Amino acid sequence: MTRRWYGRDRSLSFRMGLTIFLLGLVYVGFISALIAAGAGAVIVLVIAAGVLLVQLFFSDKLALASMGARVTTPEEAPDLHATIERLCQLSDLPKPRIAVANTDLPNAFAAGRSPKAATVCVTTGLMERLEPQELEGVLAHELSHIANRDVVVMTVASFLATVAGLLIRMGLYAGQFGGRRDNNAAAVFALVLVVSVIVYVVSFLLLRALSRYREYAADRGAAIMTGAPSQLASALGKISGEIARIPTRDLRSAEGLNAFFIIPAVATGFSLSSIFRTHPPTERRIERLLAMQADIDGAPRAEV
Repeated sequence: MTRRWYGRDRSLSFRMGLTIFLLGLVYVGFISALIAAGAGAVIVLVIAAGVLLVQLFFSDKLALASMGARVTTPEEAPDLHATIERLCQLSDLPKPRIAVANTDLPNAFAAGRSPKAATVCVTTGLMERLEPQELEGVLAHELSHIANRDVVVMTVASFLATVAGLLIRMGLYAGQFGGRRDNNAAAVFALVLVVSVIVYVVSFLLLRALSRYREYAADRGAAIMTGAPSQLASALGKISGEIARIPTRDLRSAEGLNAFFIIPAVATGFSLSSIFRTHPPTERRIERLLAMQADIDGAPRAEV
């Protein structure tokens, strides 16, 4: 029987819309200031628009290529396809493409511009380490990202956040914007550089806030989809523990997809950089999932 499992997460939808709106406002003002300063922003925007289109229509292919992943058929991975087909039927979602990356790093991610053009990728390291029920929880998490459409929002928002960085680099390479060589050139460049840094910081913080919340939303969606939050909680614990054993060199090779992985490929433990990570603490995610399981089971929730 089809289960319309939870529909659109309204809180997540609001946060995604607000993030895009605020970033849009910031960049309208930013680009207007650049044009007024003679920064040649129109050329930058034309180039940036082309990059955005590439990201929207080829982001999944680029992500798969970066992991060395290959799209599989039901004959090549029957269990994997069967699990995703069952979850899609339960949640009334179109079946995405399914890819497998041959790497020991245990992880998974979803990519694509819409539910009808999406891909779920898992690694061989993940499939080798998880029990079937745990793997089901991970796949449900990735399908929740697709249902929430947060993957494409993160792609667009991340693109906007790179514009300031692009302009900063262009300014540093060129020494000044627009080829201006009068006495005000240095002042104009300094002003644009400062504004670019401020815009980048604001974008960074907005994206981190959205990225963390979307993981909670996908955890919740997976729990409702499977009816067994403890499956995903167990999987998150295993993945986090195994990632801590992966060599740092291998983690760095995959760090470009950290915002999209179910668990970021970084060393565990607190550090200054952990404040700015794309995901909420794994321990907190597990705690929430186990609380949901207690509610489902009708057991009293333990005091923390």
